[in-house]
Amino acid sequence: MKKIINWFICPPVTGQSTILILRLMAGAVFFWEGILKFVYVNQGVGRFTKLGFPFPETTAHFIAVGEIIGGLFLIFGLFTRITAFYFIIQMIVAVLSTKIDLYFGTSPLPLPPSPPQIGIWAVLHEIRADYAQILTCLFLLIEGAGRRSIDFIISTSRKVYSISKT
Repeated sequence: MKKIINWFICPPVTGQSTILILRLMAGAVFFWEGILKFVYVNQGVGRFTKLGFPFPETTAHFIAVGEIIGGLFLIFGLFTRITAFYFIIQMIVAVLSTKIDLYFGTSPLPLPPSPPQIGIWAVLHEIRADYAQILTCLFLLIEGAGRRSIDFIISTSRKVYSISKT
């Protein structure tokens, strides 16, 4: 268990500086989607109500705050592995709670405006952004935040501090 915890809190930070581009892409999308859940009821509380989530107002606000804070964490490269893991789980739940019903044509949410509207092709079309976010977060989970990150600054300052202390 200690190994797993250490893996999450001591991520590699020697990755390429260009990992910043992926962090900016994923982090910005989560950040603005979190804000949208507060601004537009149909994206937040209304959506969670239609999907049948318990306590939809609390759930929507909790998810929105998590997306805003987590999005900023990804953008700045802070707690990157923990945040990426959280977003992978969140995105899997989002896909399972919205796309299975789309496959069968029983979604409580509005169907896509143009064909395909139900079935596997509708799911594959509608899942594209979720799929991209999951894979980007999976990459960040495995590779860490890279050199242009707060995780890097924390990691290198710990090493400098421990060397000067001995």
